[in-house]
Amino acid sequence: MNEKVEALKGKLIVSCQALPGEPLHSSFIMGRMALAAEQGGAKGIRANTKEDIAEIQSQVDLPIIGIVKRNYPDSTIYITPTMKEIEELMEVKPEIIAVDATDRLRPGRVTIDEFFAQIKEKYPDQLWMADCSTVAEAKHADELGFDFIGCTMVGYTPESTGDKIAANDFAILKDIIANVRHGRVIAEGNINTPEKARRVIELGAFTVVVGSIITRPQLITRAFAEALENR
Repeated sequence: MNEKVEALKGKLIVSCQALPGEPLHSSFIMGRMALAAEQGGAKGIRANTKEDIAEIQSQVDLPIIGIVKRNYPDSTIYITPTMKEIEELMEVKPEIIAVDATDRLRPGRVTIDEFFAQIKEKYPDQLWMADCSTVAEAKHADELGFDFIGCTMVGYTPESTGDKIAANDFAILKDIIANVRHGRVIAEGNINTPEKARRVIELGAFTVVVGSIITRPQLITRAFAEALENR
């Protein structure tokens, strides 16, 4: 594992993403967002699409967790779902590539076991992150050989509906950390205060990803506006 990735230990990764239809959807803007994150102290970036990643790489020299979000008609998986997305990301070579590692079938009815075997065989030196939604999925991803195990999908699958990674003093995260033996756990999802970010590191997470509360101003604004409406 290279020095840039090792330097993520105990530090902050900022997710710089804006999907089509969002006000900040632009590779140029995401590059500047990453620069602002670096100036604020972030030590890594999580980003979507090869275009955004290439622009971010032109602005900062930070390790990147790369993904491609894409929908397919025969699967509910949308985070780096097929080899097509892997090949796109390998054009810009982010330090880590994250894929959905839930129990759901991928496009073409491919299982996570089959998919990981394919990508690991083709790119044996690449670092891989598993985006999981349950403790069982995290444990399985660890057994498969993922380098990093994330709780990214908690609350976003039928198996984890209603769950939140910060609920019950991070009970789900604690269980994932307790069950992962080989990979390093990355805390992600609902980490929306500095106190929560500090807490997940204290619990044993290798690093923490924070997104919307930093990089989606429309959601930050909504929280303030709703507080005034509901006073």
